[in-house]
Amino acid sequence: MSDNDVATRAPESDAQEATAASAGQSVFPGDTRAQEGPSMGEHCTTDRPTPSGEIPTGELTKLGGVDVYVAKPSDYPHSPSKLLLLLTGGTGIKSTNNQLQADKYASEGYLVVMPDQFDNDPAPNSVDMTEVSQDAGWLEQVKMKTAEGIKSFMIDMWLARHTPEKVLPLLHKVVEGAKEEFADAVANGGGIYGVGYCFGAKYILIMAGEHPDTVAWGQEAPKDEEQGVVKKAPVIKAGAIAHGTMVTKEDMEAVRVPVYIAAVENDPLFSESEVLTPGRRAMEKNSVEHEIQVFSGVPHGFAVLGDYDDPKIKQSQAQAFGQMLGWIQAH
Repeated sequence: MSDNDVATRAPESDAQEATAASAGQSVFPGDTRAQEGPSMGEHCTTDRPTPSGEIPTGELTKLGGVDVYVAKPSDYPHSPSKLLLLLTGGTGIKSTNNQLQADKYASEGYLVVMPDQFDNDPAPNSVDMTEVSQDAGWLEQVKMKTAEGIKSFMIDMWLARHTPEKVLPLLHKVVEGAKEEFADAVANGGGIYGVGYCFGAKYILIMAGEHPDTVAWGQEAPKDEEQGVVKKAPVIKAGAIAHGTMVTKEDMEAVRVPVYIAAVENDPLFSESEVLTPGRRAMEKNSVEHEIQVFSGVPHGFAVLGDYDDPKIKQSQAQAFGQMLGWIQAH
């Protein structure tokens, strides 16, 4: 697909779906991993250069006992706002780029709550790995005897610490805290909106889905689900995501609210044939309003705010932001 190829409720062919392969166990209980290969990419764990002259205007605080970055419209609370939950990639809430991205949504009239999904443990980045590789020679022997091998190993260890059973309870605490602290914004929007990038995209999809109550909190699925287990309604009323990682077809099959998905062509971290195609089919079957746009010629992570030399990537980044913003505005 090219930049402007947009799939809206249009299933792919049976032949394409047949290529979807099942792989090992997902980090989300009950799922099968929807793609092989690396689970997190460089763009998920390392910030691009910050756009020149831009400084975050929000604040770090707590909701439900969890650290959050909150960005508010300049005229809030004098003018009504809507609550937007923004979930980041592995760089977390202290990333200047992520804070500026939250500020951009706030400038469009949203009260943005960006939670620390990682409990003050963001993903290892290139600076951290340089420091580790100097005094951790045994790791080099265990993993590929290269700095990149160590980083990959460390990211795997990091992912093992941040599974749904750890992340989802934090997000639920933040949501409940936001409902209390910003009840006016929740009421004004008729619920909570959600946007997610990379790691956070998976959790926006989960929160856009209908799940057995235990699964919604990151626990094992009940064995007797077919006997009438009560399912928990979606947490958000509409969502938009970009280049998800760790997303499974089961995540997409559970979605019940309108979602927009910005994907990257030939992205091994968010495979079209193994994730998007079965996901699109499921949303069509369940009559879920959706739009999937596949961008070509850009890297995974392109939609996260950051400076690029390539004008093509800059243009696509601005386009993705506009599409994601437009989707939540329309719902």
